[in-house]
Amino acid sequence: MEFVDFRDERRHHGTRLEKTGEADVAALENLWDDGVADGLDEPGRLLYRSNLLGSDKRITNYGGGNTSAKVEMKDPLGGETATVLWVKGSGGDVGTMKLDGFATLYMDRLERLRGLYGGEAQEDEMVGYLPHCTFALNPRAASIDTPLHAYLPYRHVDHMHPDAVIAIAATENSRALTREVYGDEIGWLPWRRPGFQLGLDLSRFAAEHPDAKGVVLGGHGLFTWGDTARDCYETTLRVINKAIAWFERATAGKDVFGGRQVDALPPPDRRAVAARLMPAIRGLIGRDERKVGHFDDGDAVLEFVCSADLKPLAALGTSCPDHFLRTKIRPLVLDFDPAAGDLDALIQGLPAAIGAYRDDYARYYERCRHPDSPPMRDANAVVYLVPGVGMITFARDKATARIASEFYVNAINVMRGAATVDAYRGLPEQEAFDIEYWLLEEAKLRRMPRPRSLAGRVALVTGGAGGIGRAVAGRLLREGACVVLADVDGGALRATEGDLARAFGKDQVRSVEVDVTDEAAVRDGFAAACAELGGLDILVSNAGISSSAPVEDTALSMWSRNMDILATGYFLVAREAFRLFRAQGLGGSVVFVASKNGLAASPGAAAYCTAKAAEIHLARCLALEGAAAGIRVNTVNPDAVLRGSKIWTGEWREQRAAAYGLRLDELEAHYRDRSLLKRSVYPEDVAEAVCFLASDAAAKSTGNIVNVDAGNAQSFTR
Repeated sequence: MEFVDFRDERRHHGTRLEKTGEADVAALENLWDDGVADGLDEPGRLLYRSNLLGSDKRITNYGGGNTSAKVEMKDPLGGETATVLWVKGSGGDVGTMKLDGFATLYMDRLERLRGLYGGEAQEDEMVGYLPHCTFALNPRAASIDTPLHAYLPYRHVDHMHPDAVIAIAATENSRALTREVYGDEIGWLPWRRPGFQLGLDLSRFAAEHPDAKGVVLGGHGLFTWGDTARDCYETTLRVINKAIAWFERATAGKDVFGGRQVDALPPPDRRAVAARLMPAIRGLIGRDERKVGHFDDGDAVLEFVCSADLKPLAALGTSCPDHFLRTKIRPLVLDFDPAAGDLDALIQGLPAAIGAYRDDYARYYERCRHPDSPPMRDANAVVYLVPGVGMITFARDKATARIASEFYVNAINVMRGAATVDAYRGLPEQEAFDIEYWLLEEAKLRRMPRPRSLAGRVALVTGGAGGIGRAVAGRLLREGACVVLADVDGGALRATEGDLARAFGKDQVRSVEVDVTDEAAVRDGFAAACAELGGLDILVSNAGISSSAPVEDTALSMWSRNMDILATGYFLVAREAFRLFRAQGLGGSVVFVASKNGLAASPGAAAYCTAKAAEIHLARCLALEGAAAGIRVNTVNPDAVLRGSKIWTGEWREQRAAAYGLRLDELEAHYRDRSLLKRSVYPEDVAEAVCFLASDAAAKSTGNIVNVDAGNAQSFTR
C-alpha cells in the first residue's frame, strides 16, 4: 500500500529544494534574476538573496545560516541617515523567511559594544546588549550570530552551512585543505562557538586579509561577502561550487565509508521493516512525551548505513553545531543483518539498545555538565540508523523529525567528503555539550509556547474525505495531531489532503486509499501510516454508506454492503489499531462515528440501522478488551448531518424524504424541528465530540456514547 503524496518538490525561487537523499555533485545553479532584483530596494534584495540561497539545502539546511546587509536608512527620530544592519533574526529560516524575519540594528551602537566587551566570560552578557541597538523598535530578536556580521567591514555578508565546505572544515587537516582548495581567496579560522569573540576574530581576519572573499570556520561553515547583494550571492555560489568540483576530483575512484559491507534490502522490504520497527521504537521512547517519526532511505543514507565505517563514523558525532542541535551528539546504530532479516530479534533487542543509549547520554551529561547547566533533557536518541534499511528519526512533531533527518543527511554528506580525503573530526564533546546546554539556548526553549493538546499524536480517520471525516481531521489538526486520511475515493482524498495541507502544513497531513472491507488493504494502510509517521494514537472509524428501503424490498446485496462497511469494516480497522496499540504499549483511543439510528430505529432503513447498532455494540466489547492496555473506545452518534455529507447526496436523501412523505427541500427543516433543541447538526459539531473523546480530557472515559443529534428522546442511552 503506497501513500498518496502530493507534495510539490520542484525547484523554484523562494521554495526550499527537498533533499533527495542522493550524493548530488552537480554544480549549484545561479538563480539570480536582474529583472526581479532591480525592482527591489536594498532590504528587498537581501530577502531575495536569502530566499535563493535557502532554496537549495546543499547550501544550508532549514533554519541554518544567516545573511545580512548594511543599509543607509532615515532615522525615525531625528531624520538623519543611519547605517542599519539588517541580519536574519533569531529562529528564522533563510529559505522561507519574509522581511519581518530580519532584525535591524544601528551600526554605530553595535560598534560601541566593542568597548563593553571584556573577554569570553562576558559572551552571554553581550547578548543582553543587542536589544539596546534595535532600529525602529523592530520586535524581531537579534540572534547570537549578529556580531559575526556586524564587525565584518562589508556591505553584504552570507554565512552558510554547505555540505561541501563543512566537509573541508570537519577534517583533521582543515586549514591545509582550505588553502589547497582556495589558495588565498578564502581564509580559515579555528573552531569557536558563535558569539562576540568570533565576531571580533572575523573583523581582525578581514583587516589582515583585505583581498580575501571569505573564510572557512573550522568545524562550522562558511562566510563570504561582497559589495552588492548580487556580488555576495554569486561569490557564495562560486566558493561552494569550487568545493563541490574539488571533492568530485579528489574522491574519484576511492572507496567511500570504507566500502559496502551489507546490501540494501529492496524498497518495499525497507519500508516494511520501517513500518514494524518504528512503532516499537516509539513505544519505548514516547512514554513521557509522544513522538512522531520520519523514515528516509535515500541514496546518501543507504550508502552510509550499508558501509563498513558506519559504526565508527557515527560514533564520532556531527561537526556543525546546527547539525547536532537537531540530531543530538550522535545517532543510535541498531544491530541488524539485512541478509538474515531477523526483524523479530531486532525488535526484541530494542529495549537493551535504547537503554544503553540513554545510559551513555547520561554519562555524557555528567562528564560535561557545569554547576549552572540546565537539567538533563530527553536522553533518547533522535536518529536511528538501520543497516540495509535506512534512517529513522523521532521528534515531538513531524516537521522536527523530518528536519532532523535532513540535517543528518547533511552530516552524512560531510562525513562522506571528509573521511574520503582526510580524517573526519566531529566537534569535541565538551564543545558539543556547551552548545546543547547553552543557557541562552535553554532560555529560548523555555520561551516556546506550550504544546497543543494533541501534539505528538498520530490519528487515522477513515471516511476522511467526507464531510464529517474532513471536519474531524481539521479539528484534530488544530490541536496539533498529525492526521492520516483514509478513504476509498481517491479523487476526494487528494482534494481533502490538499486543502488540509494548505491550512495546517504538509508535514501534518497524509492520505492513503483504503477499502475498509478489504482485510489486506486495511493492514497495508496501517503499515503505510506507521512507515510515514511512526505509529498511531487515535483511530476515528468513520467510513460510511447509506441505504433506505422497506424490508421486503431490501436486497441481500444491500444488507451485505451495509454489514461489510459499517460492521465488518469497523471491526477490521479496530482490530488493526488494537494490534498496533498493543505493540507500542502506549495505550490508544478509538472513536466510532456511529449514528442515532444505532439506538433509535427508523422506518425503511433496517440494513443501515442494524449495522449501526452492530458498531455501537462492537465498541462496547472493545472497551472491555482494551481497558487493561489503556486503550479507550467510545462512540459518537450523529443525526441528520446533511451539510457536506456524501451519504446525504443522491438516493439516500430522496429515500429518506419519501419515507417521511416530504419534499427534498423540506428534509433539513424536518430533522431540525423534530429535535428537542430545534437545531441543525453540522460536521463541526460531530468533530468537537470526537476530538474530546480522543484527547486526554476524556482520559477516564471508555465504553461511552455521546449523542450529537440536537436531542432525540428515542436515542437517550439510559
